Amino acid sequence: MSRRVTPAGVTYGVDVGGTKVLGVALADDGAVVAEHRVPTPFPASDDAPDGRTAAPGTGVARAVVAVVAALASDVARAGHATARGLGLGVPGMVDADGRLRFSPHLTGAHDVDLQSLVAARLAEAFGSPPGGAGALGVHARNDANCAALAELTFGAARGATDVLVVTLGTGIGGALVLGGKVRSGAHGFAGEIGHMVVDPNGPPCPCGGRGCWERFASGGGLARLAREAALAGTLTEAVRRAGGDPELVRGEHVTAAAADGDPGARDVVEELGWWLGLGLANLVAVCDPELVVVGGGLARAGEMLLGPARRALAALVEGGKARGEVPVVAASLGPRAGAIGAALALWEG
Repeated sequence: MSRRVTPAGVTYGVDVGGTKVLGVALADDGAVVAEHRVPTPFPASDDAPDGRTAAPGTGVARAVVAVVAALASDVARAGHATARGLGLGVPGMVDADGRLRFSPHLTGAHDVDLQSLVAARLAEAFGSPPGGAGALGVHARNDANCAALAELTFGAARGATDVLVVTLGTGIGGALVLGGKVRSGAHGFAGEIGHMVVDPNGPPCPCGGRGCWERFASGGGLARLAREAALAGTLTEAVRRAGGDPELVRGEHVTAAAADGDPGARDVVEELGWWLGLGLANLVAVCDPELVVVGGGLARAGEMLLGPARRALAALVEGGKARGEVPVVAASLGPRAGAIGAALALWEG
């Protein structure tokens, strides 16, 4: 994949996730030379220090500034050249101008020009700190599109031309790679696959709908399935790991118990994998990719999750054997993918 490389130096990439804001400083050869993370503020328009309600998006901007400050300090100590810009990956519908039109997981930042807001906050906070953060140009893009760009350039999708990228975190993000490029659609909103409805009578979704795919196959979906199983008494080991309270069972308790062979926990992960495969079958029928790459924090469950997903995909997709196998593989860049891709998006843009 061709790309325009910046002059010698580093580029900052920051990925705003549902639970954390993770940033990296990326060298021109793709090496990560610094990394920092802070919790994602919620709501995104948290209160100002004087107690007044801050403007929408202020909390996110403040978190991004904190991450960039830490990266700038590390870059300066390591003796790297001045940073050339900041790429920002944001969950939700980000238009071509860097405005977050809608996000189920950043409800306090709807219709905010995060690109301009973050640039202004950086300038206010730092002026010209080590690493040049105050003078940074900022480019905002959907976070899953960023992760796809990273996997296409350095990761599991390298060398492929038509790829479906699925990121399993608090919700489900997605990106479409067609003809070797990440496609964002007519308005910048392509890839919002987590809100494909798979059960109109299903549980409510933060987007305002019901039965969205991410309610069944994301980290939030796993938490819901886990609570139901724990209250039904079928997750003894996961409940023990949660301190004995079924209401406190989280996804990580289930995946850890499943990895240790607990049957009840494995059943929950198997069900999660089936739902993942169902959504993939729908998307494969629409997009006809040569490869599906699954990333995000939940992908760390590995074959416990991907195995059932592959089986469900093969059983449910149109054409089945006549279509041929569509490989479903784990992303290779881990939790850094979105931040690395945000930096790469700045290189491209």
